[in-house]
Amino acid sequence: MIVVTVLAALGLATIGANAAGAAPSTPAAAPPATTAVPSTPITGTFTDAAGGTGTFAGSFTPSKFVARGGSLLATGTLTGTLTDSTGGAVGTVSQTVSAPAAVAQATCRVLDLTLGPLHLDLLGLVVDLNQVHLVINAVPGPGNLLGNLLCAIVGLLDGNPSAGTLAAILNFLLALLGQL
Repeated sequence: MIVVTVLAALGLATIGANAAGAAPSTPAAAPPATTAVPSTPITGTFTDAAGGTGTFAGSFTPSKFVARGGSLLATGTLTGTLTDSTGGAVGTVSQTVSAPAAVAQATCRVLDLTLGPLHLDLLGLVVDLNQVHLVINAVPGPGNLLGNLLCAIVGLLDGNPSAGTLAAILNFLLALLGQL
């Protein structure tokens, strides 16, 4: 999703024309300096000048998070290479982009119970049970009535951070990673 939006914003029609033999309009930018911040692999496809399906392979390295209109956005550097349908490199991309950042839906731990081995002798009926580890997680989401209810109960004492607070936390974590 990010790649499609980013590639459209980069003007693939111009890049596709370059593959057909036109001179590039701008020189390729140098790749950014490496940092300790982890990058995310990004892949996608586009229609090249010959009408074939080209590919994009690269990575996105976040540099900051911002809250805008109640949504969390990740801003960072997208770098990668565009390859046309014949396998020839069309061009490279190194551009700062912003994209919506989605927070994965977490489960709520309701119960984590470990029972040791159990030996019962009930008037000649012997029951031996080895160690049991029972984990119950609630999964919130649309239509998950019990999961929503249990996560709400488990999270009663937790603070619910806003997008601005979450952006501040993520920026702090990025700064820590950059110091490694």
